[in-house]
Amino acid sequence: MTDIKLGGERRVVANVLRGSIGNLVEWYDWYVYAAFSVYFAKSFFPDGDPTAQLLSTAAVFAVGFLMRPIGGWALGRYADRFGRRAALTLSVTVMAAGSLIIAATPSYATIGLAAPVILLLARLLQGLSVGGEYATSATYLSEVASAGKRGFYSSFQYVTLVAGQLTALGVQLVLLQFLSSAQMYSWGWRIPFLIGAFGAIVVMLLRRGMDESASFRAESAAPQTKSNRGSLRVLLQYPRECLLVVGLTLGGTVAFYTYTTYMQKYMVNTSGISKPTAAWINFAALLVFVVLQPIAGALSDRIGRRKLLITFGVLGTLGTVPLMTLLGDTRNPFAAFALMLTALVIITGYTSINAIVKAELFPTRIRALGVGLPYALTVAIFGGTAEMIALALKKAGHESLYFWYVSACVLISLVTYFFMRETSAASTIDAEDNSAAAEPETTVSGAVSEPAPKLTPAR
Repeated sequence: MTDIKLGGERRVVANVLRGSIGNLVEWYDWYVYAAFSVYFAKSFFPDGDPTAQLLSTAAVFAVGFLMRPIGGWALGRYADRFGRRAALTLSVTVMAAGSLIIAATPSYATIGLAAPVILLLARLLQGLSVGGEYATSATYLSEVASAGKRGFYSSFQYVTLVAGQLTALGVQLVLLQFLSSAQMYSWGWRIPFLIGAFGAIVVMLLRRGMDESASFRAESAAPQTKSNRGSLRVLLQYPRECLLVVGLTLGGTVAFYTYTTYMQKYMVNTSGISKPTAAWINFAALLVFVVLQPIAGALSDRIGRRKLLITFGVLGTLGTVPLMTLLGDTRNPFAAFALMLTALVIITGYTSINAIVKAELFPTRIRALGVGLPYALTVAIFGGTAEMIALALKKAGHESLYFWYVSACVLISLVTYFFMRETSAASTIDAEDNSAAAEPETTVSGAVSEPAPKLTPAR
């Protein structure tokens, strides 16, 4: 078997970087919608209460999440059957199409109800793309990483995920320096979608030259039919692992979308902080957040994944209500930054390692689908509706109930973290690498060495 790791650590780094750049562009395209919704809401929906318009864009944001399970299934299956590289190239192509459609769609004043319908269809395409992107990029980065450093290298999945959001905010800050408020509301919001479409096309070409992961190449060379890879029938043989992914994800995804995408709107609508100031606070806090990911990932390689997850679970359960309450009562931008950063430090215990923890649960033949489908279902139900629930409760005059909802979701995940095993100690990826290394080799005389022990599913 030809292993990409034979090229040494430099080749591992090269593959991680190429995979990560594409992941950044994908998530930039996804988060541009959230970052600029305060500006394009009135272009796609009738004039009225600003909160009602934001609620409408949040509903479309949530509906886009409904496509993520389909993307997790379709592209996860595709990745397990035809390769991680092929699936990653396909996902970014679909994302480019969605961004281009949003950028070119006329306003509600021009084409009426067709405008929000087209916006919805474009967002469904992006949901399909990002649903498959998470599963495949998490799998790819975990598989190409060096043993003993998988937590560190796989953390770049969230480094680039958050960097995509950070880039979207950066584009917003730059545009605010050169365009007036009226221009931003009129046509300036279309620029970031055009940038995203162009970037996705570049990444599509870049990904075509990526190395396939050694784990998938070894699985492809195994004497079994392709139908054994990436099928729901095989996935159902791992019910405990699928439930673990749901439990791992539930609290983390609600907290993540609360502390990141919703936080900017919360500071504007509730704290009364101006939109430009809120954007700068988000940008600065997320910049620190990005730096924290590989640090926490490397720490998990030393002390284990479970300890970091439990730390997030405890602090997220106890800290969300006071943090959000204090943030809502302050107009001081420095205090708001400190509170947001505290929340992001807490959730780093989840974001930095959630990709590798899930990947370590499944064997290669079902890994992308196993990571992607239960994760995407959980994110669609809980992560995608987080902002919509928050805005609906605010509109109803019960905004504080949302903070307790987030705490309850994190508590459910905390229970999962307490009862799960340490995945780094029983990683299916390491077990398969060791098994492949111990495969029988035919000698010159034709004799065959002792066969490697059979790999059993992680339970």
